[in-house]
Parts: sequence; C-alpha cells; structure tokens
Amino acid sequence: MFAGVPLAKVAEYWDRRPCNIRHSPKDIGTRAYFDEVEARKYFVEPHVLRFAEFPRWAGKRVLEIGCGIGTHTISFAQGGAIVTAMDLSERSLEIARQRAAVYGLDGRVTFYAGNAEELDAVVPVEPYDLIFSWGVIHHTPHPPRVIDQIRRYVRPGTTVKLMVYHRRSWKVLGILLGRGRGRFWRLDELVARHSEAETGCPVTYTYRPRDVAAMLAGFRIR
Repeated sequence: MFAGVPLAKVAEYWDRRPCNIRHSPKDIGTRAYFDEVEARKYFVEPHVLRFAEFPRWAGKRVLEIGCGIGTHTISFAQGGAIVTAMDLSERSLEIARQRAAVYGLDGRVTFYAGNAEELDAVVPVEPYDLIFSWGVIHHTPHPPRVIDQIRRYVRPGTTVKLMVYHRRSWKVLGILLGRGRGRFWRLDELVARHSEAETGCPVTYTYRPRDVAAMLAGFRIR
C-alpha cells in the first residue's frame, strides 16, 4: 500500500513533527528540555528500558537506525556504549546533535543523515555489537530493504533489537474502533493516519508475528 510513497514526503512529515518533540514545553535545546523529554518518554514507555538494556552495552558498538531527537541514543552513550546513530529527518538530527553536546557526549556519538533503505550509502559498513531500531522501519516505504541492509552490519554474536507495530495490538484496535468505526478493511489507511501524535503519517505498516518472522528469515528470533 505504501511502496509508492515518495521518501521526501516521509522526511517532510518527520521534519515538521519530530517524534516526542512535544514531551516538554521548555526551550528546545536546553538541558531542562532534554531532561524532561527523557523522563516523560520512559514514564510513558517504561518497557523501552527493559527492551534496550542500556547498561548492557557499555564499551560496545551500537548502531541506531532512526534515532529521532536522540533519547535512546543518549541513553546508550550514558551507559558507556560507542554509538552510531542515523535518521532521515534533518530536523530531528539537529536536535539530537544538540542533545549530545548538552550532555557532553558528542565524543561518544557519531550521527549520519540519510535513508535506512540505503544504509550502506550513509553509514560505513562494519560490524556492530547491537543494531537497535525502535518504532522506525514500519514508517519507511520498503521495510524489507532496511532488513537487507542490516544484514551487512552483523557478525556472529551481533544482537538486533527491533520494534514494529503489532497488527493485533491495543493501539491498533483503539484506532480501528475509535477512528475507523470498525471499518477493518481500511486498517492500513487508518493506522497510517492516526498512529502518531500528529495525524497524516505517510507510511505506517503493521505486522503479525509471522510477517516479522518472514522478514527476518535467517536470524535467530527470541
């Protein structure tokens, strides 16, 4: 459904409304702003802390695909990881770079701008200990291309942690019943329109477990 969406349209959407940018009313770029954004992020989504296991990656090399304004990026760096982070949105990266500088972590994080579907044209190909992507690849027109790119950065022992939207989740059900009045045949359209804080996200895929398993063929899934 979304394969024909221009990548420029996706970039424009996230430049206009970087994810979590409104988690604080304070001045963007200040320490107080970033502290509040982080606190709210992990209060609303405490499962991120369990999933990411930030302290586990101390001294390890982490590649984050779709870093947004850098909340996870900085958490990895604060935990002692050496982080490479990339995003399609230039506006998000601008804020993420400010964030790293504010916390004195710009020496531990390298940022790249570009398209995850062509990751090897953006980030030098070398192995990482962890490849992490939270709520990102379902917003790109061709998610399998991102997975194919990820394979180029793994070695034996590399961990890949991905979060994508579950097709049968409470979030999706709420959109279907609240916004779609049960019109399940319009599910993809409804989720794309209403899944994010600002309506009109150009691309949002949802997945069943077997869809993810097929996309990750060759990986050992836990």
